[in-house]
Amino acid sequence: MAADARLTGAFEAERARLVRVGYATLGSLAEAEDVVQEAWVRLDRVEDPASIRDPSAWLTTTVSRLALDALGSARARRERYVGPWLPEPLVSGTADDPADRVTLDETVGMALLVVLERLSPAERTAFLLHDVFGLPFDEVAEVVGRSPAATRQLAARARRHVEEGRPRFPPTREEQTAVVTAFAIAVTEGDLEALLRLLDPDVVWRSDGGGRVITSLRPQHGADKVARGMLALGRKPPRAARLADVNGAPGIVMRGADDVLSVLAFTIDAGRIVAIDVIRNPDKLGQVEM
Repeated sequence: MAADARLTGAFEAERARLVRVGYATLGSLAEAEDVVQEAWVRLDRVEDPASIRDPSAWLTTTVSRLALDALGSARARRERYVGPWLPEPLVSGTADDPADRVTLDETVGMALLVVLERLSPAERTAFLLHDVFGLPFDEVAEVVGRSPAATRQLAARARRHVEEGRPRFPPTREEQTAVVTAFAIAVTEGDLEALLRLLDPDVVWRSDGGGRVITSLRPQHGADKVARGMLALGRKPPRAARLADVNGAPGIVMRGADDVLSVLAFTIDAGRIVAIDVIRNPDKLGQVEM
């Protein structure tokens, strides 16, 4: 039996939020849209539409369960991944703008998503559903298959990890734009001193090529090492580069001298760059344009 107008309307109204739930859980927009589509298929097959009194809660629970199941198999694939695995970036200003499908805010920020990768699937789901999306613990417990008390403990552990990984003094948008712009100028001009002033002493540079393109297979640590590595790459000017919103924050999209497209996301704390995440795997950049 086809879903009635009430459920169809509820699904359309909730779609962007559901994609955000799926993306925050999986780090992949394509996989998020797959689980949201599967939730729609299940909704469409409900024999008694009146039995779903709260479509929003039903959809959120269904998408969350599907995403949790998908995350388990995704983790297995990521263990075999070549080099660091980074989330698929959401870059605005493209032909297929992710802002049309998922709200770009701190819930899908690159810094948060990278921290979430360190959590177990159950911890990640409990934290996202309760702390980010506001579901009560009894509903979250149904999704993760634990008691409400155990689910509270999952969320508490996840919360500690997230707080440890978040910037203590995050920048305003204007400050982040200024730092990213200064970074681009310093690299372009080969200015080591200027670049060192922008980088935190313990900065980390991660690159995700997925074995498809040449990139470092290990994260690089430390301001001097990262700065010199960036300047070495900067000696071959990119074919094109632009500032862009990456997961809701200022970043850079560039096509290098090697003709490989890259998206750079920055984490900034107390005015300095503490992490540079570079996504080069073409499988994750199909929707990104120069």
